[in-house]
Amino acid sequence: MTGFIHLPGIGNSGDAHWQSRWEAADPAIRRFSPASWDQPDLADWIAALEASVREAEAPPILVAHSLACLLVAHWGAATSLPVAGAFLVAVPDPSSTAFPVQAAGFGMVPQERLRFPSLIVASTDDPYGSTSYVERRAAQWGSELAVIGAAGHINGQSGLGEWREGRTLLKRFESRIRGENA
Repeated sequence: MTGFIHLPGIGNSGDAHWQSRWEAADPAIRRFSPASWDQPDLADWIAALEASVREAEAPPILVAHSLACLLVAHWGAATSLPVAGAFLVAVPDPSSTAFPVQAAGFGMVPQERLRFPSLIVASTDDPYGSTSYVERRAAQWGSELAVIGAAGHINGQSGLGEWREGRTLLKRFESRIRGENA
């Protein structure tokens, strides 16, 4: 069975965030651990993701939120370690005025197609990334795109609780990956 590695964005994911809730329900889900959640350093985050993928028993599915979506693109371009795929939620636009200054090092996002299957999940009212930006990014990365309507930044403040719709999207994505790799 494919494992999952959760990659929260800046500040980590608190108790109300769907990533934390999914982890509480499934102790097999692992979370990567960079040196700082609040002062993200791209090289450190890449190294932390690299270590997490190396520790996986089989190529995992990366489940990224916000800034960690950009991390996945940077990491994918810098390594050849295999992953089964990437589930990318709320991809932020580094040129947006809302983009955190302390994350500027993530801003030069690779534009080439990701080397693994990916699904971007987007909200129509995400303050960190417009629908048009996410559509362009999905086309560049060769990602499938699921726009779920107005859900803010798809985080703890969005009031999604367990975010069952997200779990369903992830399960469908995982099924497609398994079908492709079978």
